[in-house]
Amino acid sequence: MILNLKHKNALVCGSTQGIGKATAIALAEEGVNVTLVARNREKLKAVLAELPQPERHSYIVADFLNPRDLQEQVIKFIEKQHGFHILVNNTGGPASGEIINASLEVFENAFTMHVKCNHLLAQVTIPFMKTEGFGRIINVISTSVKEPIPKLGVSNTIRGAVGNWSKTLSMEVAEFGITVNNVLPGFTETERLAEIIKIKATIEETSIEDMTAIMKNYTPAKRFAQPEETAHAIVFLASSAASYINGINIPVDGGRTKSL
Repeated sequence: MILNLKHKNALVCGSTQGIGKATAIALAEEGVNVTLVARNREKLKAVLAELPQPERHSYIVADFLNPRDLQEQVIKFIEKQHGFHILVNNTGGPASGEIINASLEVFENAFTMHVKCNHLLAQVTIPFMKTEGFGRIINVISTSVKEPIPKLGVSNTIRGAVGNWSKTLSMEVAEFGITVNNVLPGFTETERLAEIIKIKATIEETSIEDMTAIMKNYTPAKRFAQPEETAHAIVFLASSAASYINGINIPVDGGRTKSL
């Protein structure tokens, strides 16, 4: 399959670990010029060094709890360097816990990091996409937009908001050659999954090893995903091969989600 991604420019958020890092590497391997975004400069430098031809790539230091600063940093980069054909919105999920116990501050921070930041980044990247007649916005969210996950109350709420924001945006920009889609990772071997397993093990008064085995059995594939497996779906959606796929949610979960 011809993806036609060579020389495209991508902005990949949350790209110092997990799915974000795997996506940055996978895009770079397809010839994309990747700009990493995260808050830790040293981690950004380390990932940059891992990318094929690191001199072709760059990074932006920004904190997703400060959306206006994030927006300003990206605008400055665009003015000095180049615009982006591809935007991958990916940010660490809210803390685990029952929704009844969630504070307003937790809700507000999650809304800021996921909805506000996604929106501001779309606003600053879409003008270039329009001039190019090509744009891809891919949001990494969660299977909870189809089936809410117990003990992830705030995440379920905010991911649903991102899903509806994304669908609405997809209808507004499609005529310009821009698509907006969501990738819904299942259980993926990341730091966040390790945290969830630890919390579940504590609640159920069992070992981390036993809880890991239980969670693997939730999935027909009987295993967790590797970050690269989700990254491959993102790369496809970013390509010209996916030009007529728009406004949808694609689970990458080994078949765990029971809804269609």
